[in-house]
Amino acid sequence: MLAMVRKVSFAGICGAVVTASLMAPGTASAQAPERAPAARPAWRLTPTGSDARLRGLAAVGRTVAWAAGSGGTVLRTTDAGRNWQKVGPPDAAGLELRDIEAFDAKRAVVLAIGEGEASRVYRTSDGGRTWTLGFKNTEPKAFYDCVTFFDSRRGLAVSDPVDGRFRLIATADGGRSWRVLPGAGMPAALEGESAFAASGQCLVSHGSRDVWLATGGGSRARVFHSRDRGRTWTVADTPLPSGSSQGVFGVAFRDSRHGIAVGGDYRPGQPSPTAAATTSDGGRTWRAAPRPPAEYRSGVVWPVYAGPVALAVGPTGSDATLDGGRSWTRFDTGSFDTVDCADDGGCWAAGEKGRVAVLIATPAHFAR
Repeated sequence: MLAMVRKVSFAGICGAVVTASLMAPGTASAQAPERAPAARPAWRLTPTGSDARLRGLAAVGRTVAWAAGSGGTVLRTTDAGRNWQKVGPPDAAGLELRDIEAFDAKRAVVLAIGEGEASRVYRTSDGGRTWTLGFKNTEPKAFYDCVTFFDSRRGLAVSDPVDGRFRLIATADGGRSWRVLPGAGMPAALEGESAFAASGQCLVSHGSRDVWLATGGGSRARVFHSRDRGRTWTVADTPLPSGSSQGVFGVAFRDSRHGIAVGGDYRPGQPSPTAAATTSDGGRTWRAAPRPPAEYRSGVVWPVYAGPVALAVGPTGSDATLDGGRSWTRFDTGSFDTVDCADDGGCWAAGEKGRVAVLIATPAHFAR
């Protein structure tokens, strides 16, 4: 998302909420006054009026958010989720919209996935009243998965490998037009390797130049990194499992060095004992989380001002970490596919059956 001036620190909102509520009882010192236990952080579901599966999510703020999903669905709220408007492109009813990037309440870019011409990028500048088609794929082998923006003009979208390498398209005009980037700087893909269009977080950026690509499906789950907006790349193995249904499904970076990868095996009931990993060197090396989420997780968010606090979600629940991704604690058992937090501290999650929720706090969270 766009780097904007932050008037309220995420660490002061979500960090305080999660830290206070996940502390074990009795950890206060003997001299501290006794307090009533704080309620746990929780997602408050909002009535979207949709039954689409929403894997794309863009948190603009505590009152403004966008979500995208199946059946060409795009939803937008400007009143903290009390009301959602259906504002999808009129010609996208048969498309899977798996990722969305929003710059404010009016401007957004949405990615449709699929083989051939099903992969498309649309753009709106009037809150979804009208959309323009900025890109329609014409390469039969391409299948686009995720989109990310460095700022309101420059962005990238990634396709599964074409002729043995992941393919990228770039925009320099906010999504109005796109061009295919040369593949010479991209390392060769493994047999069966792909990106997962599960949460809109297989391609993420930080700052004006850094971008990471998360993969699975092959013999190893890997994360690619570019320091020059996608022209050249390096790649590193992660400890997450990899296979046709396994890999890294989402990554999040607090800065250019510190990141979290989540994933596992998306098949229901399958074990995912290594569902998270961390890096402190920009993705050159990855370490398995000593206490990861207990099951597969598809989405993760680690805002710049969150300190060591991050959130992860998946079909079986939501987890929080207070130590930069090394240990995780589940705080909700509802199903979500993706999660995002805005610069003002507003955090949102979205998933199946039109589920969209906002992270809520009670006065007790801030009193501790």
